[in-house]
Amino acid sequence: MLTLFLMSSDHIDAPNVTGTTSDLADFYAFEGDNPDNTVFVVTLQGILTPGGITDNANFDEDVLVEIKIDNTGDFVEDLVIQAIKRDSIMYFFGPVAPSSTGLEREIATVQRDSVLISTSENVYVETINGKRFFAGPRRDPFYFDFNRFNDVASGAAAPDGFFPQTAANDFFEGLNTLAIVVEVPNSMLGNAPVHILETEGNINGLPPSYNVWVTTNRKQ
Repeated sequence: MLTLFLMSSDHIDAPNVTGTTSDLADFYAFEGDNPDNTVFVVTLQGILTPGGITDNANFDEDVLVEIKIDNTGDFVEDLVIQAIKRDSIMYFFGPVAPSSTGLEREIATVQRDSVLISTSENVYVETINGKRFFAGPRRDPFYFDFNRFNDVASGAAAPDGFFPQTAANDFFEGLNTLAIVVEVPNSMLGNAPVHILETEGNINGLPPSYNVWVTTNRKQ
């Protein structure tokens, strides 16, 4: 049984892609309602207002989103799940072994699945061979008191620091993002490796877990 929860955030932080259609916001990976499944959630192009999301934000047909999965513990992807838009459909490939690792990517030609891209009015979820897929706008799930963070970082709030949760203001409340969601059976991901720190005796009882991360690649 895999116990896994991962979250990373990068809202408008990378100078080379900020404000572009390849800008990643968050990446989540966690156990599904079925404990034998893992759910991957990629969000892009935050921060979006709900009223402008259909006019000002769309998935880009020149941007390949790739979820990378290391199931051997060497921090090199052994499997990938790829997502790319064509017209009003998001196509998915994988989990499949990549043709190469590193920066150069090719779209896989096997295990192709698809789902209609949802809108604010119509939501589509596809279940295919034990996998589930969604692509479309969603409320931004990230919780962060961004204004207070800026006050602390600039020194204006020092030495008071951050507010407790009961007093903090969620900057992302009511804002949207574009989301790609994939749920897959763990049997398609291979055996999760024992965590490297556990093998070195630094952590006791940490369950096996995949190393996962996400990239966007723009067509050149």
